[in-house]
Amino acid sequence: MRVSRFFIITQLLVLTITAPIIFCRSSKNLTSRDVDKMMSSLSNWGRWGKEDQLGTINLITPEKRQKAAALVKEGISVSMAHNVIKVEQDGSAPFEHTMLPESFDPDSLGASDQYSVKYHGFTTTHVDALCHFFYKGKAYNNFSRDEIITKSGAKKLSVDTLKDGIFTRAVLMDMPQLWGMDYLPADKAIYPEDLEAWEKKAGFQVSSGDAILIRTGRWARLKAEGSWDIMKGSAGLHASCLPWLKERDVAIVGSDLALDVMPSRVEGVLLPVHMVLIVGMGTPILDVLDLEAVSEASNSRKRWEFLLTVSPLAVGGGTGSPLNPIATF
Repeated sequence: MRVSRFFIITQLLVLTITAPIIFCRSSKNLTSRDVDKMMSSLSNWGRWGKEDQLGTINLITPEKRQKAAALVKEGISVSMAHNVIKVEQDGSAPFEHTMLPESFDPDSLGASDQYSVKYHGFTTTHVDALCHFFYKGKAYNNFSRDEIITKSGAKKLSVDTLKDGIFTRAVLMDMPQLWGMDYLPADKAIYPEDLEAWEKKAGFQVSSGDAILIRTGRWARLKAEGSWDIMKGSAGLHASCLPWLKERDVAIVGSDLALDVMPSRVEGVLLPVHMVLIVGMGTPILDVLDLEAVSEASNSRKRWEFLLTVSPLAVGGGTGSPLNPIATF
């Protein structure tokens, strides 16, 4: 049977045109090999130089900060930190607070106390620095675990690289509101088309240097349902959102829990969104935000963009920091 050259060329063109569509349709069924590929295809290693330790914070330019400042119309500020609690949902105690003896001395001029906090986890609002995650022994920008981690702290990519603060436009992705819910159910994964649907509904578009804050309604769920096994049933971003986040050139991503949907839907990879954002893209993450009050403030104004101010503790060698992030309208 003879096949014409025209037929062959036509079929190649069809394959070329439809291949991306096929990929997009199957992107919800990701494997660990897909995560490996995204580590490379979405990588920002070397983008700002081989010694860069800021990652996508570089996208928050002076011009971006000026535009973010211009968002302040009313001067109304809203905290996005959850009040510190002393017991995790799993019963562990990440936070200790002790009044020191001089506080009880009647001749003392004041009171003193001491804080101790293990902030990584699901209880305390915090930022993950770029030294917090490794993938196959490497951190962001090809720094190795061995050249970063010491007994006295991280030598590179630590939270003190952010001591000048984060000051940019934030956009609230209020996913329960998108679907008319008080909070997302345990099995709810958020996909790129959901983020775009919320953009359309809220009337904004994510742009370079933005902070994206994902509300799942975690705190509303805790109030309604009580504690659950977070690692086995929590709403969040599916790994297929990662190319979308890279395309939009976001500077920082946060959520009211741990960002990733859990379980991840990617066999063999526990937290693929965390992993690719921090290690591959060099994007810090804001974890355990309390977005209930800012959701109410945004909804009452029909305005889901605002100035975000984040001031991490300048802990030399720290893998992150507790936070009180502020939204200002």
